[in-house]
Amino acid sequence: MISIKNKTIWITGASSGIGEALAYELATKNCKLILSGRNIEALEKVKSKCDCEVVLLPFDLTDFDNAKNHAQKAIEAFGKIDMLINNGGISQRSLLVETDFSVDKKLIEVDYLGTVALTKAILPHFIKNQKGHFVTITSLMGKFGSPYRSGYCGAKHALHGFFDVLRMEHQKDGIDVTLICPGFIQTNIAKNALIADGSKQNTDDIATQNGMPVAIFAKKFVKAVEAKKFEAYIGGKETMGVFLKRFFPKFLHYYVMRSKVR
Repeated sequence: MISIKNKTIWITGASSGIGEALAYELATKNCKLILSGRNIEALEKVKSKCDCEVVLLPFDLTDFDNAKNHAQKAIEAFGKIDMLINNGGISQRSLLVETDFSVDKKLIEVDYLGTVALTKAILPHFIKNQKGHFVTITSLMGKFGSPYRSGYCGAKHALHGFFDVLRMEHQKDGIDVTLICPGFIQTNIAKNALIADGSKQNTDDIATQNGMPVAIFAKKFVKAVEAKKFEAYIGGKETMGVFLKRFFPKFLHYYVMRSKVR
């Protein structure tokens, strides 16, 4: 077990949803925070509610070419970084056959390549310090699939492969990797999800509305990180899908097909 108190932590996707809730929870632990996202006004609002030291570093995750510059600015903010929380991303709600390829490309760029670029940019800093913790918010969709989420599932599955290897290659450098897989959490993820033509869905869904309150998720997140778990599945009964996928994949397939989840 470790304590997350007083750590210097960089959070992407911090302007709303899970990232915002994590900022508030970590502020109670007296952490020093670097908050990133595209919306500077929203980041300013989050900062105003955090009773701790906060530096804002706005940018777009698809700005791959400047990932090293963003990492350097984050390091300079407090002189070091103890933990990078890769949270930024977007979801999807559209049938595979109807989805334009540009949507699949954007999901990979934002949810996978943006995270990989930033991770590789901060990795030398962790190696130099012989310590560091990558915490990546993937999804239960990174462990099993569901209709209307083909590109999203593909990007989240890819994150698991990448970070499993990072853990193996850099355990010797004192670097930890934790993959957090949320289920249905009460955020705007469904409203902001991309549909077949690349526009936003702009409507919520019942499963998300009835999901776990984001503040409760944030507390469970902290416990999983402090325990240095390899993976943590946080949500309601939908987390059982991980067990079913491993031992009863056909049963899970037919259960998901019957559930009509969108």
